[in-house]
Amino acid sequence: MIQIQKAGKEHLESIVDFQVRMAFETEGLHLDKEIVRSGVFHIFQNDHKGYYLIARVGEKVIASLLVLYEWSDWRNGNVIWVHSVYVLPGYREKGIFRKMYERMKQDVINDDNLKGIRLYVDKTNLNAQKVYKKLGMNDQHYNLFEWMESV
Repeated sequence: MIQIQKAGKEHLESIVDFQVRMAFETEGLHLDKEIVRSGVFHIFQNDHKGYYLIARVGEKVIASLLVLYEWSDWRNGNVIWVHSVYVLPGYREKGIFRKMYERMKQDVINDDNLKGIRLYVDKTNLNAQKVYKKLGMNDQHYNLFEWMESV
């Protein structure tokens, strides 16, 4: 049975491992594990910025994602941004992200301070886009522009 929950510090190493794997799988990047560990730990120390959700089967962590808060003056509340979604290869296409998304959606519905869910997706990741559209998300409002220092 798959369980979805907020991650605790005891899940740190699983999340770090997932972030390193994701960067390599999606962008061919080799991340410095110590920098990633510090970055993940930062969220645990600063929960006003966000939190991690994990999916477990028994005690095994099989997926994680990062939820970050963005203040919306238009809505007078926070929009949650989904980042860093990773599902272990053997558990993909089994509805894991759907379960995690439903948890976040219920959090928004039940908390007057939360106003919605956003995420960004690589333009070439058509499989992910299909999943997000099936969940009722749309891409009608914004394009993302960015400038980032290289890793």
